[in-house]
Amino acid sequence: MRKLKLAMAAATLAVGALAGMTAEASAQVRDVKICLIAGRTGPLEAYAKQTEAGFMMGLEFLTRGTMQVGNMRLQVIVKDDQLRPDRGKALLEECYNDDKADIAVGTTGSPVALAMLAVAEEAKKILIVEPAVADSITGERWNRYIFRTGRSSYQDALAAAASVPANEDVSIGMLGLDTAFGRDGVAAYKAALAAIRPRARIVAEEYAAGNTADFAPFAERLFASLRDRPGKRIIGFIWAGAHPMAKFVDMRPERFNIALAPGGNILPAMNAWKAFAGTEGGIYYYHDFPRNPLNDWLKAEYQKRFNAPPDFFVAGGFAAAAAVVAGLEKAGSPETEKLITALEGLTFQTPKGPMTFRREDHQALQDMYHFRIRPNARDNDLLDLVATVPAADMPLPITNRR
Repeated sequence: MRKLKLAMAAATLAVGALAGMTAEASAQVRDVKICLIAGRTGPLEAYAKQTEAGFMMGLEFLTRGTMQVGNMRLQVIVKDDQLRPDRGKALLEECYNDDKADIAVGTTGSPVALAMLAVAEEAKKILIVEPAVADSITGERWNRYIFRTGRSSYQDALAAAASVPANEDVSIGMLGLDTAFGRDGVAAYKAALAAIRPRARIVAEEYAAGNTADFAPFAERLFASLRDRPGKRIIGFIWAGAHPMAKFVDMRPERFNIALAPGGNILPAMNAWKAFAGTEGGIYYYHDFPRNPLNDWLKAEYQKRFNAPPDFFVAGGFAAAAAVVAGLEKAGSPETEKLITALEGLTFQTPKGPMTFRREDHQALQDMYHFRIRPNARDNDLLDLVATVPAADMPLPITNRR
């Protein structure tokens, strides 16, 4: 009887000790809230949904499905800014103040992202910008709480410039979206050409609203500006949403020996170009270009889940997730100052390969790609890689006056 009582007492102590250890371990796990803001309502809805899918898949892959980094358990809150700057600003304030988010990621439209920058500074919280591209985000409007995994307009421009012939005179007319994205993009392209293709120059610029139905007046003015120029003639596009290139093709620019250079876009837009074999441009991501384990997994899993290859903004969302996980791993904490120290100069792996947050402006340095539409192209299988444009070879200026 005495032995039975002693055994029961020992068991009780063991259970109590185990419960104490479990409670202690549980107390050590802390929740880290991440607020993802995207323009899920409006003309860029497809971009926003891709970003969200890529972000969640990135967290899944990088945490091996646990949604935990060390002792930090990740919770994601998703909000729709409807592409409205006032709403994006209010939602970010809500994320930091009401939801107590430690980190925010977003957003889709550059005007909305620009409205959000000051909120991050006021709250003294990290905002990882993905995928908005306006140069001013990591330029004159930047503050130390802003990191961008998305490419900048200037990186887009350098990729596009790299696809222009280097050893001949080239005259370029531009059609830009009449937004900060479009105008920043054209300005960046001018500077990029001057830096790496000095024999090419932009001789005409047109800007149109995203809901434009009739592009004939814009095309005719660009044709008139280019038709008598010596050397190669190109019309380039800085555009988001439904792309106007097919309408330009219908107006037969080849009459004036003018080529079209559309730049990269999401697959549904580019699939409409498959008849235009030989067309070249620069692109941020195409599923078949990078060769690394992250992209291999993303291609296989995205195809399995969505019956399509991962697209432009899926890779971007994954990259933002990679920055969050790598930053938390290095900092060991979601505390802002520790995260800033961890993220500045950090190199982390993404489906595109390595990215590095430049210390001076927190822009992610990354490879870009020069593509050509292949003969006999098919839906979702239409681009050949002409060349990778290495991050180290792109003269990306620092413009934030830090």
